[in-house]
Amino acid sequence: MLAYLIRRLINAVITLLVVTFVTFGIFFMVPKITGSDPALLYVGKQADAVSLEGIRTKMGLADPILVQYGKFLKGLVVGRDYSNGPDVTHCPAPCLGYSFKTEQEVTPLLLSDLPVTLSLALGAAVLWLIGGVTTGVISALRRGSVIDRTAMTVALAGVSLPIYFTGLLSSAIFVYALGWLPQSNYVPFTESPGDWFVQMLLPWITLAFLFAATYARLTRANMLETLGEDYIRTARAKGLRERTVIGKHALRSGLTPIVTVFGLDLGALLGGAILTETVFNLRGLGYQALQAIRGNDLPVILGITLIAAFFIVFANLIVDLVYGVIDPRVRLS
Repeated sequence: MLAYLIRRLINAVITLLVVTFVTFGIFFMVPKITGSDPALLYVGKQADAVSLEGIRTKMGLADPILVQYGKFLKGLVVGRDYSNGPDVTHCPAPCLGYSFKTEQEVTPLLLSDLPVTLSLALGAAVLWLIGGVTTGVISALRRGSVIDRTAMTVALAGVSLPIYFTGLLSSAIFVYALGWLPQSNYVPFTESPGDWFVQMLLPWITLAFLFAATYARLTRANMLETLGEDYIRTARAKGLRERTVIGKHALRSGLTPIVTVFGLDLGALLGGAILTETVFNLRGLGYQALQAIRGNDLPVILGITLIAAFFIVFANLIVDLVYGVIDPRVRLS
């Protein structure tokens, strides 16, 4: 198991290095290829030649791409100084860049928004995983029944309806019409766990409804296939309790694709749920990404992209480790 873990960690580090280089290259080479000046994104189109040259020097935009990438990696480890003569701006490690549009370091800016996104993604993930898998198992065990047909109809609706529609509809019903829930306004968990839970409940349910529908359908399909296997019939013939047959043998075997999809979905959401955060006015990474795109704030966009990539790689690493726990054959391979 230790060798398996070390191999996966090495692969994750290599993947992150490749992702950072490709992402960095896209953001800083494409403007040069297209003939545009990246310095204009920082100082505006009406800037004079002196201001443009100053920002090129300070940001190191005139350096070769490998030199710029080396400085970027160094900034992640030990920090970085953006200097133009006596004008020096220090960015402490881990430095994801400096936004000269807002005159803020990118890392603290994103870290201040990260708790919102973590709260949204992790809370919704718990709901959709429990709800989706449970619904899928029940539907598979009651195949063709009213419960099965109803659950799959609701799941189909959940997959089909866009999040901005279900988000606005749920707000209209539960906030404005019935008054059961307050309008979403993020409260840090450290300040008031109760208010944090109540304020996040509606975004959790709305986001979980979308993903739970997919997990219910996937779980049902996997369970139906697994329940037809010979070893399931053998387990029943040996007199094992139905709960043991379903929980220990059928469900465990069918969890592999569920874990795969869960890791990808959670990793992507941790990089920012743009539509959900916009609908519920949650100022997380997704909301920050939208504002950065509108303002052409290149360092912030790059920072959010790299954070999203990190979460996806990290989530896939966890998925690989869970594979080893669920299926011993993975460790042996």
